[in-house]
Amino acid sequence: MSFRKNLGENYSPLYYLAALGSGGLVITFFMYLMFLTPHKGYPIPVYDTLIAVLKNGSSFQKFVVVLGAAGVAFFAYLHFRLLFWNIKEYGSFKKTGRFKELKKSPAEVQLMAIPLTYAMTVNVLFMVGAVFVPHMWNVVEYIFPFALLAFFAIGVYGIKIFMEFISRVVAFGGFDTENNNSLSQMLSIFAFTMIAVGFSATGAMSHNRLVSAIGIVFSVGFLSVAAVFGIIKLVIGFHSMFKHGVNREAAISLWIIIPILTVAGIALFRNSMGLHHNFNVHVHPTQHLVLFTVIVALQLFFGLLGYMVMKHINYFKKFIDGKIESVTAYAAICPGVALFVMLNFLLNKGFVGTGLVYKLSIIYLLLYVPLIYLQVKTIVVLFRLNRKLIKA
Repeated sequence: MSFRKNLGENYSPLYYLAALGSGGLVITFFMYLMFLTPHKGYPIPVYDTLIAVLKNGSSFQKFVVVLGAAGVAFFAYLHFRLLFWNIKEYGSFKKTGRFKELKKSPAEVQLMAIPLTYAMTVNVLFMVGAVFVPHMWNVVEYIFPFALLAFFAIGVYGIKIFMEFISRVVAFGGFDTENNNSLSQMLSIFAFTMIAVGFSATGAMSHNRLVSAIGIVFSVGFLSVAAVFGIIKLVIGFHSMFKHGVNREAAISLWIIIPILTVAGIALFRNSMGLHHNFNVHVHPTQHLVLFTVIVALQLFFGLLGYMVMKHINYFKKFIDGKIESVTAYAAICPGVALFVMLNFLLNKGFVGTGLVYKLSIIYLLLYVPLIYLQVKTIVVLFRLNRKLIKA
């Protein structure tokens, strides 16, 4: 599929969410490899463990490896293609008058989609390397410091964008809370939690105590900032919505809580694993069961709330299935990805980890059915939006 070119003033930084969603779908396929294939001695599945499964595994495990690897490869390709398209179009957009107007309005928060997507890119690179690069894990301790540097650079970039916006608002005012009747401002919180979960990966998997500690410290730091400003923006958004109703086009932002909770939850899980492995902090599987249950409960509640609100205003018929072109609709992809990922953690680290459900039992496989439906539905929506909003 060829993409539109030279959008100029018709471009929006929210187009980065298309690349973000594709990167998120890489993670969904990686989940199959993570939880349905053996990788003893490794924290995640890697090329060597997957090749061993293809040689000696069961037919089901071989199918999982082929499906997972194919999904990772395809959506990684789509992610990078959309990423490079965005970089080029954004470069042209910065020269327009509309970009200058954006920088002076509450919509400036849309720029946070850029560091958010870059953080996802680092995650995608790591997964592609793990799956397709032979013996990568033999040198992974040399890779972790570079991953920390990458997330540090993205974090600085994100803080710069956010500080330019928030400092101007605090210094001079002008932020119209009444007309920001959605949760669109939570995009910055999503970006900070994505950076936090990136740091936490090194914190969890590195066996070097110093490198692990750096990852955990920066992860906790970004999570703390996200928590404080997340509460502030959540209150402002709901106060305005209670008074004026939701902004029709931005109603999909009600679901942004879902990916924020997923990446925050995974960051907390990874940090606990890093503290357990490298600093002798005891962690019991029931703690993860409670953590993931709390997160999924909140996600399902916000998911239902958002769905009911959007049904009231016919959002899906207008902005997803209809002819109205709204880049904001790309915000529908990450909630599907995030809920799929968190339900995987609840099932495998929560239910299986505590012995409530046995892996590959009938109940286990039945519980996977709604997850697969959710993943397929998310992919369908992404392709539909790409055809409507990006296809030439």
